[in-house]
Amino acid sequence: MGSSDGFESKKVGVPVPGGTGAGRLAPGELGNAGRDPALNPFTGLGEASANLVEVTGVIKWFDASKGYGFIVPDNGWADVLLHVTVLRRDGFQTAYEGARIVVECVQRAKGYQAFRVVSMDESTAIHPAQMLPPRTHVTVTPTSGLERAQVKWFNRLRGFGFLTCGEGTPDIFVHMETLRRFGMTELRPGQYVLVRYGPGSKGMMAAEIHPETGSPGLSSH
Repeated sequence: MGSSDGFESKKVGVPVPGGTGAGRLAPGELGNAGRDPALNPFTGLGEASANLVEVTGVIKWFDASKGYGFIVPDNGWADVLLHVTVLRRDGFQTAYEGARIVVECVQRAKGYQAFRVVSMDESTAIHPAQMLPPRTHVTVTPTSGLERAQVKWFNRLRGFGFLTCGEGTPDIFVHMETLRRFGMTELRPGQYVLVRYGPGSKGMMAAEIHPETGSPGLSSH
């Protein structure tokens, strides 16, 4: 990692991708990236091993159930696709958001993807089991009972999202810290949860949140 641009070419003459164009996945292609046989990291092994480029970056997100995730390279390239098969082969079970990673990657038709994991530093990662202490700006005094709400939108990287209790009701802001405080790691659009909320700095804000089933909030602790 001695180079200032964040990568070292393993072969002279490896093309450097531009910031736009073929190196970027179109939004509609993300959902198929993990299932596209053409994107299998072990396809064309001989050719790939001769054109590996080392990239250092940060895990943007990784979903083991989908079988892939993405790395944000330090050198400004487009996101690098990371397959679960590559992780497992090189001795890693999963990759947590924020972890520093060094990979050897190969260029495919839709951009670069990891071919081999060189190293991974999880000291900067956001571990799902990590419980952050509450901060004053997130603390909300609930004025509602425990109500059933649906997730409208949630972004783990931005650290917040919105819930709704139905048409005509105000959106409820939910912070990532509130999720972690109650043992949850993420929300999916359309998912139902149980929430207590009250007025806060961003309008109605979640003060307490639980999965719809098996909620500890419905019984005494």
